[in-house]
Amino acid sequence: MRISREQITSMLELQSGMNAKVNSAWLEAGYPYLRAVVVEGGEAMEHQGWKWWKHQETDLPQVQMELVDTWHFLLSAILIESRGDIEAATEWVDKRIAALDGPDGRKAWIFDKEYRLDSLGLIDKLELMIGFSVFRKISIPLFNAILEDCSMDWNELYRQYIGKNVLNFFRQDHGYKTGSYRKHWHDGREDNEHLVEVIDEIVDVSDGYRDRLYSALKVRYEIGGQGQ
Repeated sequence: MRISREQITSMLELQSGMNAKVNSAWLEAGYPYLRAVVVEGGEAMEHQGWKWWKHQETDLPQVQMELVDTWHFLLSAILIESRGDIEAATEWVDKRIAALDGPDGRKAWIFDKEYRLDSLGLIDKLELMIGFSVFRKISIPLFNAILEDCSMDWNELYRQYIGKNVLNFFRQDHGYKTGSYRKHWHDGREDNEHLVEVIDEIVDVSDGYRDRLYSALKVRYEIGGQGQ
């Protein structure tokens, strides 16, 4: 089932709100959101494993989480292009997701060169996404192909996006900007790892989903604080 227009709007609204929490003037700040996609793409490659000179094992949940992070920055870049107009940004995303079922749904272009996405492996696609981002371009067909390679669809992206958005708000509420936030919680694991477990535990994405996620993260965070 294709993601709904309402879900796209919801993600854009949440992203706009998160950006405003960091800086109320974020639309005018000129932040290089696609540069952040370059970094996230590299981190996804690390979790997938690309080094031929050593043994590596894929950590799929963390690869997925890097894609969710990537989507945060892609949404931000799309909002910048639409000058903060949520409706216009929704239309842009919805139109391109709908086109995935068309003849160009498995293709991507950069520098007038066509890439057949179904002939590329995941690492090659991540590398191509980095290339697009370096030159300030966004390819929804490419991102869709990467999602598929990571056992995700747009509805799963939506579920995990909401989770990471909640974590980002949680970080800001607990001192992320001032430097007092503890990114490593109990058991010495990062907050992203705890988020993956919480998302798996709370499968109902109906009303109140964000509040339930926030409360579950708070419990884990406070347990970690008691151990210090």
